[in-house]
Amino acid sequence: MALFDELKNKVAGKNLHLVFPEGDDARVLKAAVRLVDDGLIQATLLGDEEAVAQVAKAEGVSLDQLTVVNPAKIDADQKKAMVDALVERRNGKTDEETAAQWLQNVNYFGTMMVQMGQADGMVSGAAHATGDTVRPALQLIKTEPGSKRISGAFFLQKGDQRYVFADCAINIELDAETMATVAIQSAKTAKAFGVDPKIAMLSFSTMGSAKGEMVDKVAEATRLAKEMAPELADNIDGELQFDAAFVPSVGEAKAPESKVAGHANVFVFPSLEAGNIGYKIAQRLGDFEAMGPILQGLAKPVSDLSRGCSEEDVYKVAIITAVQALDMK
Repeated sequence: MALFDELKNKVAGKNLHLVFPEGDDARVLKAAVRLVDDGLIQATLLGDEEAVAQVAKAEGVSLDQLTVVNPAKIDADQKKAMVDALVERRNGKTDEETAAQWLQNVNYFGTMMVQMGQADGMVSGAAHATGDTVRPALQLIKTEPGSKRISGAFFLQKGDQRYVFADCAINIELDAETMATVAIQSAKTAKAFGVDPKIAMLSFSTMGSAKGEMVDKVAEATRLAKEMAPELADNIDGELQFDAAFVPSVGEAKAPESKVAGHANVFVFPSLEAGNIGYKIAQRLGDFEAMGPILQGLAKPVSDLSRGCSEEDVYKVAIITAVQALDMK
């Protein structure tokens, strides 16, 4: 069964509710309509009701099964409840006046819906920069227990081949602890997609074949990841060059005692630069479908779209977000 058929079966009928802050974007609106029509989620679109209705009319779709909310027009009781919840969540760092201003922003409003349990997840970024989506999530939802950072993974698929690449979107520089955290987060993502994670901690060195601080960092990250998640210890190894991680014959030659070498399906890169370049090479030269970035490590799911996304991208990222929400319940 194709990946997204599996994921759709997983979330169908579970009454998961996603909020889309960019409700007047045609790509987002049409994707949300499809998702609801397919019985996969319930959807709330944020934005001016008239503007959203105009887009729906122009695109020839119905809003009958969706909820449209204008953050500027919510009733006084709902506004007070959200302001109070935001101030409490910020532990005194934000006063009521500032909270009210923040809630005029669709991304802050949508994030608070998720934080307050009014939605199970949020999908944004079609018309906003990554920071506009991630900042409210970090301020209000925050990281899951045991995580100090979030990360961004891409899921790559071609035929029956399925891989997770991280971090490709968030942390520019990864120290050993952050790299270890990304490995553990990526294992959870892999499992959500039905992949039994075999995690390679990537380097330009395999098991000490080269020396230097960058190699030491990856070796230390591997040790920390095994210590932090002992249940994954047999499924994490490094440092490994990509060919040693991916090609069975090379893995056997370079790391014969490793259970991961030659069989990895989760690849943790030592820097954002390497990860971003790596997934795009696989996408463009290897003809893999790249889905993401999938934000990892948040206490509740928020997904960041690319501003160049298509309707199909929104549709698929929303399904991924719903899967994350289901796994967190």
